Amino acid sequence: MAKRPLSSTATSTAPSKRIKMNTTLPWGDNLAAHKTGTAIDQEAERIDRQKAAFGHDTIARLKDLNVLIVGVGGVGVETAKNLILSNVGGVMLWDGRVCMEKDRGSNFYVTREHVGKVSLAQASLTELRSLNPFCRVDVLDCDKVEGEVLKDDVLGSGKPFSAVVVTMMLPKKELFQLNETARKNGIAFIMAVTNGVTSSIFSDFGPHHEITDATGEPTQTLAVSNLEVLDEKPKLLDVAGVKEGEKVVIVTVAQTEHGLEDGDVVVLEDMRGDMEGLNGKSVTVKRVALASPTEAKVDTRGVAFKTALQLPTESVIKNFERQYEFYKTAFDENAENANKKFPVRTITIFNRLALVLDDDNGKDLLSGSSIDAFRQYQSGGLLNQVRPPIVKSYSSLEETLVGTAVPQMLRGDDWEAGKGVEVHLSIAAVLDFHEKHGDWPKLHDKNDATKLVEYAKTISESRKSIDRACWSQSINYGFPSGEERDLDEKRIERYARLFTTELTGFCAFLGGAAAQEVIKKSGKFTPIEQWVHHDEEVLVADECSSNVGPLFGSRYDNQIAIMGKDFQARAANQRVFLVGCGALGCEYLKGLALMGVGTGKDGKIWVTDMDRIEVSNLSRQFLFRQNDVGHPKSVRGAMVVNKWNSQINIEALEKKVGTDSEDYFNDSFWESLNICWNALDNVQARQYTDARCLFYSKPLLESGTLGTKCNHEVILPFRTSSYNDGKESDDNEAQIAMCTLRSFPYLPNHCIEFAKQAYFADYFEFGPEVYESFRKDPMSFFEQLDTMEPAEQSRSLRMIKAFIDLQNDSSGEIDFKGCVRIAFQRMMKDFRTSILDLCHSADEMEKSSGTPFWTGTKRRPRAIDWNEQIPLLMEYLYSTSNLYAMVWMVDVVRDLNEFQAIVDEMKLEQPVWEPSGEKVDLSEGDNEDSAGGGSEDDEKLKGELYKIDATKLRPAQPQEFEKDDDLNYHIDFLTTATNLRAWNYDIKASPRHTVKVTAGRIIPALATTTAMVCGLVDIEYCKLILGLESQGSDKFLNSNINLAAGSGNFTTFNPDPPVPITTGLEAPHPESFTSWDKMEISAVRNEMSVEQLVQYIEKSFGVTVDRVFLHGDTSDTAIFNSLDKKKLEWDISFDDEGKVSVSDGVFTQWPQVRMAVQMLGRLPPTSGQRAIFKSQVEKVKVSLDQTKESFLARFTGNVSSAYREVYRPSDEGEQQYYFDAVFKGRDYVTLGVDCHTDTKDDITLPCVKYIFTHN
Repeated sequence: MAKRPLSSTATSTAPSKRIKMNTTLPWGDNLAAHKTGTAIDQEAERIDRQKAAFGHDTIARLKDLNVLIVGVGGVGVETAKNLILSNVGGVMLWDGRVCMEKDRGSNFYVTREHVGKVSLAQASLTELRSLNPFCRVDVLDCDKVEGEVLKDDVLGSGKPFSAVVVTMMLPKKELFQLNETARKNGIAFIMAVTNGVTSSIFSDFGPHHEITDATGEPTQTLAVSNLEVLDEKPKLLDVAGVKEGEKVVIVTVAQTEHGLEDGDVVVLEDMRGDMEGLNGKSVTVKRVALASPTEAKVDTRGVAFKTALQLPTESVIKNFERQYEFYKTAFDENAENANKKFPVRTITIFNRLALVLDDDNGKDLLSGSSIDAFRQYQSGGLLNQVRPPIVKSYSSLEETLVGTAVPQMLRGDDWEAGKGVEVHLSIAAVLDFHEKHGDWPKLHDKNDATKLVEYAKTISESRKSIDRACWSQSINYGFPSGEERDLDEKRIERYARLFTTELTGFCAFLGGAAAQEVIKKSGKFTPIEQWVHHDEEVLVADECSSNVGPLFGSRYDNQIAIMGKDFQARAANQRVFLVGCGALGCEYLKGLALMGVGTGKDGKIWVTDMDRIEVSNLSRQFLFRQNDVGHPKSVRGAMVVNKWNSQINIEALEKKVGTDSEDYFNDSFWESLNICWNALDNVQARQYTDARCLFYSKPLLESGTLGTKCNHEVILPFRTSSYNDGKESDDNEAQIAMCTLRSFPYLPNHCIEFAKQAYFADYFEFGPEVYESFRKDPMSFFEQLDTMEPAEQSRSLRMIKAFIDLQNDSSGEIDFKGCVRIAFQRMMKDFRTSILDLCHSADEMEKSSGTPFWTGTKRRPRAIDWNEQIPLLMEYLYSTSNLYAMVWMVDVVRDLNEFQAIVDEMKLEQPVWEPSGEKVDLSEGDNEDSAGGGSEDDEKLKGELYKIDATKLRPAQPQEFEKDDDLNYHIDFLTTATNLRAWNYDIKASPRHTVKVTAGRIIPALATTTAMVCGLVDIEYCKLILGLESQGSDKFLNSNINLAAGSGNFTTFNPDPPVPITTGLEAPHPESFTSWDKMEISAVRNEMSVEQLVQYIEKSFGVTVDRVFLHGDTSDTAIFNSLDKKKLEWDISFDDEGKVSVSDGVFTQWPQVRMAVQMLGRLPPTSGQRAIFKSQVEKVKVSLDQTKESFLARFTGNVSSAYREVYRPSDEGEQQYYFDAVFKGRDYVTLGVDCHTDTKDDITLPCVKYIFTHN
């Protein structure tokens, strides 16, 4: 990479032989397909998705973390599970409490055999160990943990504890001492406890904690397209801290938006020529803005503005100055503006930055140089954003328990209202309670509750005079007023009465959040500040003593004590459809099993997922183990939770939920459900299930994760907006111009995308597919070819020709050596010949124009040379040869030494390069057609292919891209192709995992985030079982949380109301509706004709119907179209003299008949040509009559018959069979209606559910 690119004329063109490499094989580091058995890094495969979220360095640091978990109830086992899945070094469990039956409602690893016999820690150990063989897990056997925290060799790791997580309330003295010990010894201290319907998390990273990456968001890499020195800053140019007339260095970047703020720091890289000495140096940047008259109303998002910004900075400024003077002159000439200030707006120029050269970074940058160095810029250069470390200090548990005036609540409104005060005082009071009584408040004990209230009052009173203390003062919008208010005694009493209980939802929420806090010990992400409480008092809906007690030792005692026996009865008979059994689905199955959902006579859970378990799933889909790999997710997930709770009635399915499975997931199925629960990872599937819930009026629980980010949504029939009311798409990635990918890459990502979109797709996906299409049925292929766009036609023809040429070159027989030869040819073409052609064409352009070509982001590439011992050459050859072997169904060669021997034996020779004379596309526009051939070339190719005897062609096997199977060579190929292209253009090489994540569109996934959001959704589900939707949507919460960015990014809010859709009608007709609404038209006894249906709608709403069609269908197909009705008025007739009369509308449908009519009007009756034109008109008349007849039959026929006629697939087979099955299974069809008023205003009506009886 240190070598400069060679010019085309300087590159050797003589044929050469590959120098045989050493037997030690100095290549293969980028490969994985050759590894088998113990050579496979199972640990790396497991943590693949979290590596995408954390990065390599953090993953490595996590292995140094040893964590002590104090308390292995619900929160403790959840925290341990998440840390073990996150692949920390070791987890030690401490909890001597003997298992009780009620523990089975929150600790999923406690069995009936454990109850009354073993401790919670011992009961959980075996299953926790099985989660991850690469994480050490054991039980700490001692009476008190304080003395054990300072061990310097935990679990034989040679390392001490890095963090301690307290998940059970400890006596005050012991708790405070443990916290102080941790603080003094650099051990992170986390406390996460849940009591009844209240949960709290506290985080303390001690007096000195360094955060190396505050958010985990990717840093910017910006490509320099120009560097300019302005000797005097113009008046209109605005750069913070730079005065008018001072020198300023302006950087223009290739990206349209740099995304940086004033004061951000970047490191210079890839600076070239005289500026090479600046590489590796840091510089502070500031935003650049220009003053513009307000009256000018510059559209900064418009094409004209963005195009203007491609000019040099001085030209851009001059354009602004001319504009400024024009409007300023007009302003000054207007007498009404006397003594008024000229209105100006500031426009930030987002593709430019100013370098700060007068701070420490700037002085270091210019040491031994001057600002004039920037005048030497020609091309290249990157700005890599860096985030300086942040050092923070945290207060102790004892200090913050007193000195947190406004404790944070998860619900923002509660936080602003100061409701966290009661929770904070309750914790302080319960510690005092234990200190005085040696025990904790007992379940449902009124006396203990009264005492706790008194302790809370005393504590509050004692803190009034303490600055910034937590006491019962009024808090408005998050600010303490200093005015005393009454304590909410009911909430504190409830805290005491339910202190000994826990709900699985709160446990999962805290377990995810606490585990993520521990991971922050690595320096990655920002810890919370320092408390977050969550209180769900609405769950205590009925405190009738006979409903919440007495308790008889059930596993559901905690739930019953909080929400009642009627809640438990309703939970048992819930009918739940869980869609997806990945990470989210596993967590939801766990929650359902622990809550006892579907255990009643009428209760049931359906879980469906088409996927099979993969190794990479094991780091977050905690129901699965290594021996589950390859098995169906839904089946194995159901098996696990059925073992936990044998009473649960669960059915595992492997069916896709969509428009092609409505014969199985039919009306009876959907109508029997209480709720649909999404655990999906794509927008399209979510939109479908949401649409089903809208139609059947079912609640939907929706959630999603992306690394440390997560959100959930409660969707309630007729009360909240739906998922489809929002606008979301899977296609949210910024597109890279094809010309950049093809000829002028300058970032590693460009090389990855080109390797995936061009090399892999052409050679192994698209190429074999179109070749097979041609081989199997040439005539059908040519028919299909005519429907393609020109660029795709050209691409298809060239791919087929290439595949045929490969066989011709090898006389129809392709063995592995043939595959090596093909791969070698590809390598020479893509990484040598095309590069030399490009450089030659650019040199010729430079000679003719006299203008340098390789400027800005355009890098002059260098060609590979088979003489150079670059490991990438053999790695590319290995992966590509084997991929071609899979395409041609030839035995692969996995062993590297065997492959090396084959290559040595073949004595491959590099071809001589000569200018080809072919046109090389040097354009900078994004014209994909320019990459294809001309129409003449395509026609020539078609002619050649017509002559091919396809029956003699060898079959090929297209490769469907699969990122998670290292044995298929896909990622091996992409990695080597990416990095060879990067070598061509002197771009930084990409690690294999980066290629896999980018090309595979891998979504970062973490067990911590998944557990936390699923816990919150479990809580919302409890509210649904309680029937709280009847009390309003404000009882429910949606969330949008980022676990990486501190507690300020813990956001919850009430669901939005349904989005109103305006009809366009006026009262008394409905003026609006929501997506939940549908209009039912019943024709059970006497089915309507299409005509009657149209008349009914027109009469009911005072509209004119334009179309009636399948609801949701976006095609032009319809069971009624007013344009077809108008054809009834059209006529074609001949009078006695042979004159033809044609309605004007006929010409719109059959324009070819116009000339025939005109000729009949001109030709004399005796003309022999009249018969020809008359015949043409008569044929159109027959077509018109048939159209009228067909329309009338449908228009006067039954709606259901018309629907079946129009929408039933014409070809016999599976589609027709499926349509019939769905149609016969329903007594309705759903219709959409397009209509308008007399004034031609469009009217919007809801979905029409037309109900009928099958004959």
